[in-house]
Amino acid sequence: MIVNNSGSMSGMYLTKLLFKKPVIVHDYPKGIKAFYVRLNDDMKNIATMYVLVPKVGELIGKSQREERYEVIEKRYKERYEVIEKRISETGLPLEPYEWYPDLRRYGIVKHCGFGLGFERMILFAIGIDNTQDDIPFPRCPEKADL
Repeated sequence: MIVNNSGSMSGMYLTKLLFKKPVIVHDYPKGIKAFYVRLNDDMKNIATMYVLVPKVGELIGKSQREERYEVIEKRYKERYEVIEKRISETGLPLEPYEWYPDLRRYGIVKHCGFGLGFERMILFAIGIDNTQDDIPFPRCPEKADL
């Protein structure tokens, strides 16, 4: 079940219908996430985790970055044709994206990160239905007077 988008149908199914409470989903199949997310030792899943909550979807997302050069190089090459096609469709040059595997070539520390959606947290905490009602500083096109 893919649950990587806020408000996705499968995320809503898990939190509103199946469990009726917040759910933690971890170890996604490697094919549905980016090549730079760390591959688990089973070589099928990746080191990632999401906290899904009712009415909101994804509240927290976390993933560990791949630090093993041989793994990142293999996964990068597997996906390079797809990446190359997507980049060329946008009209961007390929060269600026070839540096990524080089970061791991001579070693890198294990690292990961997470993100918590502030507006989504407020939405979940106070129980309102629309995130547009909880944004402290609404974003309006062409209204950012800097």
